[in-house]
Amino acid sequence: MKVGTDGVLLGAWATIDHDPYNILDIGGGTGLVSLMLAQRCDAEQIDAIEIDASAYEQAVDNFENSPWNDRLFCFHTSLDDFMDELEDEAYDLIVSNPPFYSENVSSGDAARDVARQNQSLPFEDLCEAASLLLSEDGILAVIIPYKEEENFVRLAIQNELFPIKMTRVKGTPTSEIKRSLLAFGRISSVDLPVDEIAIETARHEYTPEYIALTKDFYLKM
Repeated sequence: MKVGTDGVLLGAWATIDHDPYNILDIGGGTGLVSLMLAQRCDAEQIDAIEIDASAYEQAVDNFENSPWNDRLFCFHTSLDDFMDELEDEAYDLIVSNPPFYSENVSSGDAARDVARQNQSLPFEDLCEAASLLLSEDGILAVIIPYKEEENFVRLAIQNELFPIKMTRVKGTPTSEIKRSLLAFGRISSVDLPVDEIAIETARHEYTPEYIALTKDFYLKM
């Protein structure tokens, strides 16, 4: 579970215009998205939950060695167990780069397969949890496969979370859409902004749009 483009996109794209006081990263992996949000905003509390032991341990090390270690907290737990332990906690921003490798194929790495299997964090569970955990003005931001966009939006609306922003992601300007960045809030948006971003024009040659979005997080861009 190394640094991946999906995580970079979500960490750079997630909405912080509402100045979140606290943030929850569901399925935090090694802490990439949480660290990016700590760099982008002044949230007092950024909690990440991660079920995989090795990823959790790496996240803890990454958090402790970051300049924002007083605001970052990681919990080795499932979403269900985390919610059982909460007492009236509400988050202003929830982010998730959820596992969506739904095909029954082994990569040869058991931990990676568990992390990627959609069954380990069904979209239904994620939407339901966000509905319960978000503050009144809170926002849910996710990155998912484009082919799952319609289904995820439907599940979110069933939990009274409505799309407020969408960005569809292509590998190159001429390739098919592969990912959807989606943001949801409790109030339905009359004018839903939808745009597209391409990552590269050629191998390791990034588009101006991708550079503008992510340049603050790359050492060489």
